Amino acid sequence: MARGCRTPIVFLTAETAERVDIAAMNAGALDYLVKGEITPRMIERSLRYALKLGETLEALRRLATRDQLTGLLNRREFERILTEEEERSRRFGHPLSLVMMDIDHFKRVNDTHGHPAGDVVLREVARRVADQVRTVDRVVRFGGEELVLILVQTDRVGALDVARRACAVVERDPVLVGDTIALNVTVSAGVAAMPVDASSGLTLLNAADKALYAAKSRGRNRAVAFNEL
Repeated sequence: MARGCRTPIVFLTAETAERVDIAAMNAGALDYLVKGEITPRMIERSLRYALKLGETLEALRRLATRDQLTGLLNRREFERILTEEEERSRRFGHPLSLVMMDIDHFKRVNDTHGHPAGDVVLREVARRVADQVRTVDRVVRFGGEELVLILVQTDRVGALDVARRACAVVERDPVLVGDTIALNVTVSAGVAAMPVDASSGLTLLNAADKALYAAKSRGRNRAVAFNEL
């Protein structure tokens, strides 16, 4: 009953059998209390235990699903979400779009200013891009300087608009590194949508990747849709 719930739960039961432990945990509870044995001290202990364990589990969940540098979702979580959204897209007939983005000349930043500066650039670009999507969409650090946007119920035209806005907002202001360095940063983006450009999550990812390659080969700092190849 608590599947997907992040709130710590304490299970209240009248049973005292040993199987209650497993049943409570399977139901999503972090602890349980037996009605006839409850005391104020037990309630306090149980609530404190559930809250602490809940915090620990949430921290572990974040480590498993988030990129430590940017706070974005990681690649493993991307694969899980893409599978879910692909199934949902098929079931309800809604479009699903991906935007693959790459920070232009990122290696030059690392080589010239050092990896700490590269980390600052990556974090700031991730923040700016994430601000351009809805709460129902997801932003992923796919690997290195590559980001992926999962845009649900969004067709190719809508996704291309998001990609262009993201390119513009990254280019608009220099990224400040410390007190003395201001770096002009741009990104390239490739856009693809399901079902018009692909029939599965994997082919959708490949289509977006091909569009990204086209954006980079055409001069970078731009968004290109798969149908424009």
